Amino acid sequence: MINKDPNHHHTYDAQGRMTCCSLESKIDKSQKPHLHEHNHEDGDEDEHDHSHEEESKYPFLQYLPAIISFALLITALVFDYFIKPSFFTNYIRLVWYIVAYLPVGIPVLKDAVKSIAKGAFFSEFFLMSLATVGAFFIKEYSEGVAVMLFYAVGELFQTAAVNKAKRSIKALLDIRPDTVTVIRNGNATNISPSEVALDETIQVKAGEKVALDGELISESSSFNTAALTGESKPDTKRKGETVLAGMINLNTVAEIKVTSLFKDSKLSKILQMVQDATSRKSQTQLFISKFAKVYTPIVVFLAIAICFLPYFFVTDYAFNNWLYKALVFLVISCPCALVISIPLGYFGGIGLASKNGILFKGSNFLDVITTINTIVMDKTGTLTKGVFKVQKVVTVDIDEKELVKLAAAIESKSTHPIASAITAYAGDAIKNINITNVEEISGHGLKGTVEGKEILAGNSKLLKKFNITYDAAIETITDTIVVIAINNKYAGYITIADEIKEDAKAAVAEMHHLNLKIVMLSGDKQTTVDKVAKQLNIVNAFGNLLPEDKVNKVQTLKSEGRIIAFVGDGVNDAPVVALADAGIAMGGLGSDATIETADIVIQNDQPIKIVTAIQIGKITKKIVWQNIILAMSVKVIVLIMGAIGIATLWEAVFADVGVALLAILNAVRIQRVKF
Repeated sequence: MINKDPNHHHTYDAQGRMTCCSLESKIDKSQKPHLHEHNHEDGDEDEHDHSHEEESKYPFLQYLPAIISFALLITALVFDYFIKPSFFTNYIRLVWYIVAYLPVGIPVLKDAVKSIAKGAFFSEFFLMSLATVGAFFIKEYSEGVAVMLFYAVGELFQTAAVNKAKRSIKALLDIRPDTVTVIRNGNATNISPSEVALDETIQVKAGEKVALDGELISESSSFNTAALTGESKPDTKRKGETVLAGMINLNTVAEIKVTSLFKDSKLSKILQMVQDATSRKSQTQLFISKFAKVYTPIVVFLAIAICFLPYFFVTDYAFNNWLYKALVFLVISCPCALVISIPLGYFGGIGLASKNGILFKGSNFLDVITTINTIVMDKTGTLTKGVFKVQKVVTVDIDEKELVKLAAAIESKSTHPIASAITAYAGDAIKNINITNVEEISGHGLKGTVEGKEILAGNSKLLKKFNITYDAAIETITDTIVVIAINNKYAGYITIADEIKEDAKAAVAEMHHLNLKIVMLSGDKQTTVDKVAKQLNIVNAFGNLLPEDKVNKVQTLKSEGRIIAFVGDGVNDAPVVALADAGIAMGGLGSDATIETADIVIQNDQPIKIVTAIQIGKITKKIVWQNIILAMSVKVIVLIMGAIGIATLWEAVFADVGVALLAILNAVRIQRVKF
């Protein structure tokens, strides 16, 4: 895979995750057990993470410590300020608040010790521990318990938000069956999908999920493809058509010949992309991570200065008063709201995209997609269906059936949609034909030997390359055309028609509405390209392009300062996809090379999803910046209040945990967006 992200990391050290690291831990580890079974590389997982995994089996247990602590705190406050019983004094009062503190405090104190042991002295756990223990030291027991309780509640909200954000992605993880029915020696046997070999036949009953990619052997069957494409509309497959792992058989028993091993299935690759996506950080996330590493120690030292420096300048210095102000400053300054809500916002964007059949390979590409001003698109398979049918056969001094047979024979060695159309048109005529020395001439066509005859099949440029004269009238034909030469003599041509995708016109109209420049590139001849461009209202359309010509066109646009998203599906599109600022692959019909190289994958091949991807990127960016502005504004206001002695630990709790909760709730809104 070509990795254009220099900040693409799969693991993070303790320092890299020192502040609110549990969020990234939860996100990363939520994928690993499914994708890498028996993977024990993360030997340094802390018990804090394990506790969340265990508690997920018993949802009520994760709320129990907070509930106990809350009940004890409320009771203590009632005793302190309303009932005021005689027994609730001195040691009894202290013990009561300690008991209220421990259910929510012990996990954080333990994590603080562990983070310090790993060299991360200024973790969120250390800040919370320092602030709350300090509150107890100056006998502000209720505020000490409240700070830790609200922090624990914030963690619960964080966990719930992460679970909500990853639900649509986990739906992908849950669609791989544990067993598959394989037909061996006439008997049906249930085995693990990983044990099935290529070309074996598997059986999928109605309602079952397809476990492996393959070719349908049965006459026809309908499948639910929603898990892969985001589309709920059933897709009817015919004999010989491709069926992908993750599809659900809707009616009759279907038999499928396996064409990809379990580890190589398209679904497995999708899941790997999803895992990689959570570890590719946006520039905003990277900045906040670096910011937290510098910011947090500064905050701690400033708090120490607030506590001790006044001793040298204030005549009536009272240690407890200044310690209290330092603790207020410490709690207010904790950057939890930022380091929680920002990755959560991006993860929510990735989840929303997955739910809509779009795979972003990293949160950095959610940012990039919002900055593009030019969309460059391939024609075939992107704006058109890429499903060709032979329309007309014209011959010169040769029988029509013979020309079709020779052309189809050499085209059978290609996977291009045009080649498939000619091969399908020829049918059984090419069985048992001797085909040798087939060579693909990039951007031109094929050359080879069929039954002793040298055959050329491709565009007119191919014949020009070999100095073969042909009827110039073919240059005016608007349909896609394959020109054939036999033994260096022009022998005729085959015209093939492609259909424009149903949503292509609407997609282009939406792109115009977003003020995007649209450029269409194609290897087809200019007349064909112009015809499609006119139908779709695309002004800039270029045909007769070789793969290197497409690269040159994109490089020219980039030299003009354009920020480019390139959308393609063929193998020859991979270099241009890699060159673009945002490479987008059509993932249904697209080649594996292009999908591997791309930054964003459209699973259902619909051009309108390009617009959806841009909208998701903009929504994510908007919410992330809302959270940044909210967190920084409130903290600055409360810090000023604290500096002049107005703010207490209660205001500090709101400035930290309260704002974090608001930011989390705001980030969760991404998941509710409908398209």
